[in-house]
Amino acid sequence: MSAHRDVLLRDVMDRIGDKWSVTVICRLDDGPLRFNALKRAADGITQRMLSVTLRRLERDGLLTRTVHATVPPQVEYALTDRGHSLHRILAELVAWTEDNLDDIRRCRERYDAAVP
Repeated sequence: MSAHRDVLLRDVMDRIGDKWSVTVICRLDDGPLRFNALKRAADGITQRMLSVTLRRLERDGLLTRTVHATVPPQVEYALTDRGHSLHRILAELVAWTEDNLDDIRRCRERYDAAVP
């Protein structure tokens, strides 16, 4: 694999693994949302961080931005097919985490007790 491809791979993995991207992808899986509804659904995100996250996800082809010709203009965000396919993978990761959470907690407790 070329160095350029490695950099691109790391960049994409960082994007799809960051806290706010995952949150936005999960919130949009049920259907399109307008900016303010998405901000409310992504509890704790700032307006600026949501804007940055949405632009990055749109750039990567994971969501679409549709401006409706109303007064004032309404902007709606929706997952693309690629975004929905990523959500399926994220949902599997969440299910795995839930299935293994108690064991991981016990392992951490044992490790923390054994390591000074």
